[in-house]
Amino acid sequence: MKPHKISFVNAVTLISFGLWGYIDVDYSPTALIPVVFGVIILALNSGLKKENKTVAHIVVLLTFLILGGLFKPLMSTIESGSAVRITRVGLMMLSTLMALIVFIKSFIANRSKN
Repeated sequence: MKPHKISFVNAVTLISFGLWGYIDVDYSPTALIPVVFGVIILALNSGLKKENKTVAHIVVLLTFLILGGLFKPLMSTIESGSAVRITRVGLMMLSTLMALIVFIKSFIANRSKN
């Protein structure tokens, strides 16, 4: 899969599931953190599609940061025992991890071309 496509899917996942979490957890502002990252990643997607290296590195950094940032919410949701919340955070993490893997593979492929 192309990096810009998986990045788009990841951004939409972060935005939609983050908004769902915001509504589900009594309008907790911390649930909007993935939404903010998703909006930024989505805004940078056109530069990613044009294979702008600077934009690609920024998107990878944001993707890595949000993956790390979702660990604490995952632990909290596991403690709460809510299957819906665990699934929601888990799917955001899975989407983000998949995007990160595609980015790394893309960087390796581009590096081997040179």
